[in-house]
Amino acid sequence: MLPAKDRLKICFAHAAYRLAERFALRATGMAYVEVRSSQELLQQLPATDVLVVSMLWKNELAGLARRLKFIQSISSGVDVYDKDVLRAHGIRLASAAGVNAQAVAEHAMALMLALHRRLPEARDNQHKKHWRGMISEIAAREDELGGKTLLIVGMGRIGGKLAKLAKAFDMRVIATKRNPDTGAAGADAVLGHDRLPELLAQADVVALTCPLTPDTEHLIDARALAAMRPTAHLINVARGRVVDEAALIEALRAGRIAAAGLDVTREEPLAPSSPLWAMSNVLLTPHTAGETQRYEDAVIDILLENLDRLWRGETALQNQVV
Repeated sequence: MLPAKDRLKICFAHAAYRLAERFALRATGMAYVEVRSSQELLQQLPATDVLVVSMLWKNELAGLARRLKFIQSISSGVDVYDKDVLRAHGIRLASAAGVNAQAVAEHAMALMLALHRRLPEARDNQHKKHWRGMISEIAAREDELGGKTLLIVGMGRIGGKLAKLAKAFDMRVIATKRNPDTGAAGADAVLGHDRLPELLAQADVVALTCPLTPDTEHLIDARALAAMRPTAHLINVARGRVVDEAALIEALRAGRIAAAGLDVTREEPLAPSSPLWAMSNVLLTPHTAGETQRYEDAVIDILLENLDRLWRGETALQNQVV
């Protein structure tokens, strides 16, 4: 059980997010601290009952957290947490799934539009003060999304919102889902993940919105890339390890696919030596698809709901993981 509200201590742990500032506006009367580094977290952890954290978490910290009863992840992804370790120490875990679904879907749409409308090239030309003339070669011109087929790999919250956006651009939307019987969520067709190879061959754009699991790691490998059209674009707003990065670089270099918009990479930050930086058919953003001015407040909403459930003695949490 959690301590009573007047004895509870919350620790917000993130290098950038302003969670304590937004939490203060709720006037809950609960005690809290905010830390920005692993060293500060290590100092505060022994006296912490509730930890709101993402990138600063290391599983070995569980053994040092004598009072810790609940972790509210700041991120939707929870692959950094060892669930067995948390269970062994009696620590509950909930994710922030859904808090940035709209932002990530919009970001995926922005990557698609930017690549089709050749906006990175336009920005480069702006910096060079170069006014590009009209293009005679049809295949080299800007293109439009209407009438094209979007394949969404992972039809969850983000995938459903992306499908709705894509339909507004008159795209045909097909998708894969672990259980396609649960509904199409606005797509024209939803099939199981086992049908991915045949769907890849139909798609003009492949958007990855699936979680990283043992089943999805390297889901897009050399074989999957070979199944895609040479004119197709790959959009990754999931996790970097969903894609075999070496195979992707080779496919882009060889022209086996046309372009990629990547918000995530295998290692982050991306190494300066990576070929992806200099590839003209790649648009990179630094894992910012989920960034939104509403993020902190959305996480705090989930946190407060879960605290209330724990105090009421309920076993089910919102976005429960452990």
